[in-house]
Amino acid sequence: MSADERRRMIVQSVLPLLVEHGTGVTSSQIARAAGIGEGTVFRVFKDKDELFATCFAEALKPDQVLDAIAVIDLDQTLDDRLIEAADALSAHLQRMGALMAVMHGSGRRLEHRHDDRHDRRKESMSAMRDAMAELFEPEKDRLRLPPSQSAALFLSLLFSGRVRFSETGDEPTTMELVDVFLNGALAAA
Repeated sequence: MSADERRRMIVQSVLPLLVEHGTGVTSSQIARAAGIGEGTVFRVFKDKDELFATCFAEALKPDQVLDAIAVIDLDQTLDDRLIEAADALSAHLQRMGALMAVMHGSGRRLEHRHDDRHDRRKESMSAMRDAMAELFEPEKDRLRLPPSQSAALFLSLLFSGRVRFSETGDEPTTMELVDVFLNGALAAA
């Protein structure tokens, strides 16, 4: 296994541990989850701070959700495509939120530059918008807005709605959110 592969494997093993145990996760737990010796962890990462920062950066990448969106069958109805994508996006947001809460709650400061984080967030949102636009593309002749704008609007509704509703506890189902997005807030006459 190459050094990069080993590094990725350790990070993928540690992400769920961080969510479950926080930054108090032990070297022994990390090694056991990754199926390696404790010494190997610290030959790959200089310390836990570097490992946690790498895990955090990995969790912010949209790769997993982009892969999930890419395999959505374009022969499905638009509502079914959007429901599937919204579920994948919501799971991505939950993973990120859980990890951010753990890192924030630990009091650890991750070393990163604000500009880099802002650029990565912009790139991530752009990639998600482009992936979502592909889901709108088959209906482009029926859309009121171009697929990229429809995708951006859908993401805006999904992301802001999930955050606000999680605070009040009366979150609509994904199906309800997609229905309102596609058909409006007014019931059929």
